[in-house]
Amino acid sequence: MADISLRKVAKSYGKTSVVEALDLDIHSGEFIVVLGPSGCGKSTLLRMIAGLEEISGGEIAIEDRVVDRLEPRERGCAMVFQNYALYPHMTVADNIGYSLKVAGVPKAERRARIEKVAATLALDTLLDRRPAQLSGGQRQRVAMGRAMIREPKVFLFDEPLSNLDAKLRVQMRIEIRKLHNRLAATSIFVTHDQVEAMTLADRIVVMNAGKVEQVGTPLDLWNRPASRFVAGFVGSPPMNLVEATIAADGAGVLADGTRIDLPEHRLARDAAVIVGVRAEDVRIGPAVNDPRLVLGVEFIERLGSASLVHGRLAGADFVVTAPPALAEGAPEGLALTLPVDRLHLFDAVDGRRIETDASSVEALPIAFETVAAPAL
Repeated sequence: MADISLRKVAKSYGKTSVVEALDLDIHSGEFIVVLGPSGCGKSTLLRMIAGLEEISGGEIAIEDRVVDRLEPRERGCAMVFQNYALYPHMTVADNIGYSLKVAGVPKAERRARIEKVAATLALDTLLDRRPAQLSGGQRQRVAMGRAMIREPKVFLFDEPLSNLDAKLRVQMRIEIRKLHNRLAATSIFVTHDQVEAMTLADRIVVMNAGKVEQVGTPLDLWNRPASRFVAGFVGSPPMNLVEATIAADGAGVLADGTRIDLPEHRLARDAAVIVGVRAEDVRIGPAVNDPRLVLGVEFIERLGSASLVHGRLAGADFVVTAPPALAEGAPEGLALTLPVDRLHLFDAVDGRRIETDASSVEALPIAFETVAAPAL
């Protein structure tokens, strides 16, 4: 295991900046997911840590050793790529053990280590096959085995699930997280898929246009997004965002003139804000004091256990989670209530979060009882 420290790490190609002065501390044994849209610099950041890209500024340290000028093989990192990068003419065993062969590890020791890694990844019955004879998920496990056998201090995953179908992606997410729990190695996983990030990460680094928007646990990002970008990127569906202006009494006035109650704040009259609320936090039915908040229904996604009602509210796209039965007979318009204690406010100019006196945007407490697992 290894700590990783990034200090003012930057990357540019000529006058084009790709990653801007990034600071980040990754703890030993931590699973970090770097999340962001295509072109935000997340894969470039991973490649700089691996040594596949030179940094334009700053410093990278692994285990308190500055590695900026070290070759990739000297950094103690192993990388799993999006395209697997397997040798098609080699068997699974030869692909997994190739780095040991190059390093001159004796054949008997090499075979023992290959079998151990293969057993961990459920590949022990496939060692004599070639990549063309494997499924996408099996090829990805071979790529992971090739990284594991080097016993690296750091695992680097560059969007390794992007080429898999939906079912395999779910299976491989579970396998990667279980593997991390067993090995307890420091892992950095790059993805544009916020579901992967939320399910895999100890902490998530959200990047946008080469900058870090927020670093935090999945629940931190869910409950207290630091910016409008994070609010709109993390979540499925993403958070609803509606423009409003602050009235003299502190209420919010939407673009169509509808007034809504807001959490306690210190904003001046006529200040422009963005009001955010998640689809599952919206209540269907009019508030006693404001029956005019109406969603113009456009279409419905029926997901089985629930439905997503899509429409327009005060000129903005808006989504509401609804019970399937209600959605089946949804009218052209739905009366809504926006619970004050579940609203988020963002500055309309810079997009940063506006802190309010409401504390209920935190996760609601759940009482539960733990019991000992039955003996197997």
